[in-house]
Amino acid sequence: MTLPLLKYSPSSQNQRVKNFEIPGDEHPKIYTTEGTPSSADMNDLIWAAYRQIFNEQQLLVSNRQLTLESQLKHRSITVRDFIRGLLLSETFRLRNYNTNNNYRFVEMCIQRVLGRKVYNQQETMAWSVVIGTKGIQGFVDALLNSEEYETNFGDHVVPFQRRRILPQHSIGELPFSQFSRYDQYQLQRLEDLGYFQHKEPLTYLWKWQQQPYNPVYLLLSSSVWFVGHLLILALMVYIILNYYGVVNL
Repeated sequence: MTLPLLKYSPSSQNQRVKNFEIPGDEHPKIYTTEGTPSSADMNDLIWAAYRQIFNEQQLLVSNRQLTLESQLKHRSITVRDFIRGLLLSETFRLRNYNTNNNYRFVEMCIQRVLGRKVYNQQETMAWSVVIGTKGIQGFVDALLNSEEYETNFGDHVVPFQRRRILPQHSIGELPFSQFSRYDQYQLQRLEDLGYFQHKEPLTYLWKWQQQPYNPVYLLLSSSVWFVGHLLILALMVYIILNYYGVVNL
């Protein structure tokens, strides 16, 4: 038996307020298949979808889903279907779901699919229940079939971070692509599993190599360094003078 999505109260985030700004360079570019986009436009749209779903830090050529790309270019599937295919791909599962807990995975998917932050902890828990009862595919389908996704992106628009620019603020919110895909909980788990092993201190063969250094050894090494550089300088001067015939061998 699957549970319905639990109720949660939307908070007053920036994207929930109507936009009255004049579009500029700081606003996201809309990638859509409406109309008759050229092949170059379709390629730009595909890479925009990859950047949105896989994040800049995970954007690799090996992540490409060539079958989905071909179907999208031939209009066999919509942009929404293409996004669904990326979210359900084995690469996305390995790099995002398998490396995080359900709460962090929900936050990442809300950011990348709906283009906003999670409203509150209640929303995170509500969508986590969906993952637990319906699995990843049921969770992805619920996000893409939601009224919020339909209203903002529909079948033809690549999701983007909505309303990142804050009115009367000189600096907007950071793009979601700059956030780490690990939270503090997951970093602690990785550390417990031994992923961040501290390197052993250097071992020295001779006692004179260890600090604190003996003043005699310091004086000796400094003298060798000074004499060596002096000899090199003298050799260079001699070569230059010999080149101009001032001195001869």
